[in-house]
Amino acid sequence: MSVYSPTTVNVTGVTPETPDIVTIDMSFVDDSYARQFSFQPGQFALLSAFGEGEAAFAIASSPSETGNVSCSVKSVGKVTSVLAGSNPGDVLGFRGPYGNWFPLDIMKSKNLLFVAGGIGFSAVKSTLLSVLENRTDYVKVTLLYGARTVADLVYKKELEEYENLSGLDLVKTVDPGGETGDWNGRVGFVPTILEEIDGPVSETVAIVCGPPIMIKLTLAALMTKGFDRKNIYTTLESRMKCGIGKCGRCNIGSVYVCKDGPVFTAAQIQEFPPDY
Repeated sequence: MSVYSPTTVNVTGVTPETPDIVTIDMSFVDDSYARQFSFQPGQFALLSAFGEGEAAFAIASSPSETGNVSCSVKSVGKVTSVLAGSNPGDVLGFRGPYGNWFPLDIMKSKNLLFVAGGIGFSAVKSTLLSVLENRTDYVKVTLLYGARTVADLVYKKELEEYENLSGLDLVKTVDPGGETGDWNGRVGFVPTILEEIDGPVSETVAIVCGPPIMIKLTLAALMTKGFDRKNIYTTLESRMKCGIGKCGRCNIGSVYVCKDGPVFTAAQIQEFPPDY
């Protein structure tokens, strides 16, 4: 079978997250494939709408789930619009998992600071779920999550659960002007709110994902707080296409994001070509 040939998945559920984002729950049609399927937190997959094309998405479910997988899709073009319009019972194509992952083994016994913006939350959600399932392996766990408006926040149901979770400190924020009358979170851009969060730095690992500008400003804010670049992890997913380093679309110098990433430390990113 060609490496480009997807396996098939049944859509088992579709959850609207925002006006243009849905989370698609899927189960593998092939039982033997389902039994052997596994992935690491931070890896991605390619979903295909037959006859339309495919696109890369972070796997947003827990690695501990068996036979099922979830991805959050933002409708921004032809393929993503078709995928976002999926209904339970539809059949999609699935390739993956691909790429590297967040090295949770070396993060044990440390504080973890998750910083996510918009749909970027989907790229770190599987990691957060893994951490919460193995909560005693880590010390303090903080999630700073923000979006442009209240309507643009994904995983609202989960956020409500996280607010009452004793093992997680949740800080949620929306950009100025994006709040509603009943909003009970912060108001401010994610990097700005980050600067206001106190906590230990030397034994803390930061896991960051969001829009490119948010990542750039967040990395700068973390450096200002004293974080070592080697203790800051982020994902670079917007450039990926084939998933196996053949098309060259995600090439950055000698690095292929789909093979060498999508997870990189800030120290690795510092070594990228200056025009990146």
